[in-house]
Amino acid sequence: MRSEELGETLLTKRLALPIFASDPLSSVAYATQEILLVLTLGGLAYLHFTPWIAASVVALMTVVVLSYRQVVHAYPSGGGSYEVASTNLGPSAGLVVAASLMVDYVMTVAVSVASGVDNIISALPALVDYRVPMALVFVALLTAMNLRGVRESGHMFAAPTYLFIGGVLIMVATGLLRYVLGDAPVSESAAYGIRPEAGESDLMGLALVMLVLRAFSSGCTALTGVEAISNGVPAFRRPKSKNAATTLAAMGLIAITMFVGVTTLALIAKVHITDNACRLTGLGGDCEGHTQRTVIAQVAAAVFGGDSVGFYFIQAATALVLILAANTAYNGFPLLTSILAQHRYLPHQLHNRGDRLAFSNGILALAVVAGLLLWGFKANVTSLIHLYILGVFTSFTLSQSGMVRHWNRELRTETDLVVRRRHHLARTINATGAVVTGLVLVIVLATKFTQGAWLAVLAAGVLWLLMRAVRRHYDSVAAELEVTDPHSELAPPSRVFAIVLVSTPHKPTLRALAYARAFRPYQLEALTVAVDPEALADLQHKWQEYDIQVPLKVISSPYREITRPVVLYVRSIRRAGPRDVVAVFIPEYVVGHWWENALHNQSALWLKSRLLFTPGVVVISVPWQLHSSRHANHPAVRAPGAVRRGEPAPPGQSAGKPVGHDRPT
Repeated sequence: MRSEELGETLLTKRLALPIFASDPLSSVAYATQEILLVLTLGGLAYLHFTPWIAASVVALMTVVVLSYRQVVHAYPSGGGSYEVASTNLGPSAGLVVAASLMVDYVMTVAVSVASGVDNIISALPALVDYRVPMALVFVALLTAMNLRGVRESGHMFAAPTYLFIGGVLIMVATGLLRYVLGDAPVSESAAYGIRPEAGESDLMGLALVMLVLRAFSSGCTALTGVEAISNGVPAFRRPKSKNAATTLAAMGLIAITMFVGVTTLALIAKVHITDNACRLTGLGGDCEGHTQRTVIAQVAAAVFGGDSVGFYFIQAATALVLILAANTAYNGFPLLTSILAQHRYLPHQLHNRGDRLAFSNGILALAVVAGLLLWGFKANVTSLIHLYILGVFTSFTLSQSGMVRHWNRELRTETDLVVRRRHHLARTINATGAVVTGLVLVIVLATKFTQGAWLAVLAAGVLWLLMRAVRRHYDSVAAELEVTDPHSELAPPSRVFAIVLVSTPHKPTLRALAYARAFRPYQLEALTVAVDPEALADLQHKWQEYDIQVPLKVISSPYREITRPVVLYVRSIRRAGPRDVVAVFIPEYVVGHWWENALHNQSALWLKSRLLFTPGVVVISVPWQLHSSRHANHPAVRAPGAVRRGEPAPPGQSAGKPVGHDRPT
């Protein structure tokens, strides 16, 4: 796609919802389960806390959605939490947000894909041994789809997301209707009891509070990805801020409705789930080989029947949307890293768009790291979830604190009473969001730190240090390259001393000598290193036979070194004339096959690598195309999309016919 076609990739609200909100919408599939898994550590006695914890999660999501609507309107450029924190709290705070979000985006891919695989296994238990390969294949497919571009991936992901929303809402409505009519659904695990984990029975006081807080922090996974829309405002059609805010509100309303519905049905159906099947009482048989279905799978089976079309539809839609939920990170992570690269905190390559106008390098980096996590943690959701959501609440807290300072600054200059009232209301919303998310951040740290969250903290800290180091490097390079005196920089060297490196007087050497003569240097000489006396004698004989009118300089090398004597000789010339430029011409072979590189040019490569570090020395490669390079296909192959763009075929290649299929003339 041409750069001018970037506007055609902008998204309508209908497409933006599945692209940017698939993560918070899909987290409905496991947020309730994470609450129940923690509460059942104490057995069944503490499940009555579930409604209160769910209500707290809903209240928190409402506050966060309202807070980010203010961010979308105030900062529509797409920096989201990073831009808010950087502008209002300083660059260091902005980097904390950026590092936290990058870690969380990686975790979003890992957790979403692992959870999707779990739901596939719930429907097809025979696939349990293929958990990790399935997860890695899904990451590869997501990567390929996102490399096609934002709009294309949106079309692919829209249908599964809307099918999941529709399926869950129908399931909730059906289950609640059955409950009202006196035919309450009953889960397959309702008859099982749960043996408390050692030390987790009869909890009182602080221990009980910690259990509830830990369940709440696990349930807060429902909020992951809420900030993605604020990062992706530039991807919306105009009016960008309004469309983004509307999409954010729709996402919040749908997510809350589905989360409340699934949690309610899980309690009505008496879903009992634990982190270890052997803690289920009344199970019978081999507990080690028992695979527990996910909460949403048990609810669907209770509402529609375990072998019904409705059950398999919910499982298929859930698995698909959970895997596609990683797309939120595939859009948020490359956008964020692009902005950071533009601000010189990450390598510039991450700011470049690929052939399909997607940030290809960021997409590939995300895929590689997420794939390594899935492989290292065996695609286990319970293991990965402890590293999750920490970054989200760090960015929530700092961005909302930054928004409070933003509104304070606006209020100092605003005189219109109506506008001031709006600013006061917005500041109140953001202040509430900052306090609430700050408390949740403390809870998440306290309850998850020792269970694996320390890894996320460590990764964010390393990223923070790395980004500061990258910025220092770019700043130092920019300062070093800054032109202070244009006249002195443009002053030509006093003389050019040309050296042609010679090993054998063959065609490449003669071409290099001719090329060096064309430069009309002040002095030209050929340079060879005497390693083999017989080879040196042959070289000197042919030099006279060919009547080459260039003096041949011979350097003795008793220890058979080549690179070191050449470098020392070149440096001696530089010392003799500090204002001179030494141009070193190196004949090189151009080969047609990758394996031929191992057979040629090794000495030349090593020499170049050493000479490039010598000030005042210019290294010039003089290519000689070997026969194999003239028949290589790859130099003449057209770029992807060349036919579509109407570009002419390379010489010797007919339109629509691949190179190498023409008969030789």
